[in-house]
Amino acid sequence: MIYVCVPVHNEARTAGLVLWKVRQVFTAFPREYELLVLDDASTDDTREVLASYAKVLPMTIVTHRERRGYARSLEELLRLALQRTDRPKRDCAITLHADFAHSPESMEEMVKHLESGADLVVAELVEQRGRVSRAQGLARRWTPRLLRVAGLRDTVSGFLALRLIVLRQALRRDTPQFLQTEGWCASAELVARLAPHARRLDTVPAAARYDLVQRPSRVRPWRQLLEAWRARSVIRAARTVVAVLFMAVGLQAQSDTASRTDSTRTDSAKVADTTARTAAPVGVPFPVGERLVYGARYGPFSVGTATMEVAGIDTVRGVEAVHFVFLIDGGALWYHIHQNLESWVGRHDFRSRRFLNQTEEKGKTWERKFEIYPDSGFYREAGRDTTVPTVTDPLDDAAFLYWIRTVPLEVGKRYEYRRYFRPERNPVIVEVLKRERVGVAGKKWDAIVVRPRIPNGGGIFAEKADARMWLSDDSLRIMLALQSKFSFGQVTLKLKEIDSTTQNPASGPEHP
Repeated sequence: MIYVCVPVHNEARTAGLVLWKVRQVFTAFPREYELLVLDDASTDDTREVLASYAKVLPMTIVTHRERRGYARSLEELLRLALQRTDRPKRDCAITLHADFAHSPESMEEMVKHLESGADLVVAELVEQRGRVSRAQGLARRWTPRLLRVAGLRDTVSGFLALRLIVLRQALRRDTPQFLQTEGWCASAELVARLAPHARRLDTVPAAARYDLVQRPSRVRPWRQLLEAWRARSVIRAARTVVAVLFMAVGLQAQSDTASRTDSTRTDSAKVADTTARTAAPVGVPFPVGERLVYGARYGPFSVGTATMEVAGIDTVRGVEAVHFVFLIDGGALWYHIHQNLESWVGRHDFRSRRFLNQTEEKGKTWERKFEIYPDSGFYREAGRDTTVPTVTDPLDDAAFLYWIRTVPLEVGKRYEYRRYFRPERNPVIVEVLKRERVGVAGKKWDAIVVRPRIPNGGGIFAEKADARMWLSDDSLRIMLALQSKFSFGQVTLKLKEIDSTTQNPASGPEHP
């Protein structure tokens, strides 16, 4: 299904013609479509015109009694399309102006790009037919330069096609209002919000048909330029938070940011000193079904989500293993990442047996899989024939963040652990700073504040990142929050939801 979203205000002269042109496009280019039209408190004959076309077209009309503006109208239509679809990965939406400035014929090419694999297609107005004032022409030329989005020359056309799954991902934000700007700025903001979640962004050339517009322009050129100048911060702030997406993976920087050649290092002196200084607890205490959901924020902006889940009980090489799963989804402007980290640790000894990292980043996909043999003292990466020595009680990235919840932590003390399965990346140092009350997931918690750092590593736990982690001061030791510093500022993960069941790994699998 293609949902064509058309916000309308006082367009009685052209709205019907635009709708009929949409019908002609999809008659010649057969696709299932529905028109979603919003009348934003029109005072001319727009309502009557729309009512007459609704009798013969597959069309839904939404009416505002008071004018709310272009941005609010467009957002409402997009949300309606998302509400109606039952296949967001297949269905799409197209945003279209009702004044004939957009030529509906371009929709055919836009849909073809989506069908060939694009997630977001922007029509760039590269040709102008008809005259506009000199001031408006200058404003139209300079506004996209103030509101830049990587990969686009024209960010303010407002004519685009998007796969609805991209919209669903972009709407995973804490703020109820998706678009915070208005006019041309809102068009640029929409692209900026959607682009990070699109695996592929395409453009198609289109003409601005000012010769067909039947009313004076509502654009106030100099005011528009001023608003574009002010709106730069909205886009710039989103663009600077790319690194936050790696926070959900905890110690990922140890394994995946290093070159693949690191995995073949051998250093017998280091291997001999990899035994953990603190005895590992016996057994995995976390209940199958425990699921923690986090939101990532940079200042006032929501930039991603992450989940930690105890997924179940499996068997790895004859050993019962608890299966941990991490999912990360987020991005900023041109950058998007979807990551799946999975860890299998022995149910009785809390030692890693298998670690999987599947990553989709900026349209590229890769996978790394490690088989870890703690009883034999080595690990092997899939696709490589060599084996590499490991530590006595190995832990991978995902397992480490669960294991730290099980060890004694006393305020004022410093702990050094040599349990990471790649010996050259040890030690991991944890300093327990203080106790504190924090508010997350709708309640107040007593928390222990710790400073984790990896002198030999990078990422969010690097020495210069000065990371802080808040763990609940109770028997569960849930990670409530995590913050780390980057060159552009501080980023914070905060717990949003907790789901759990009563089954404990000690009770064994749910199913035979």
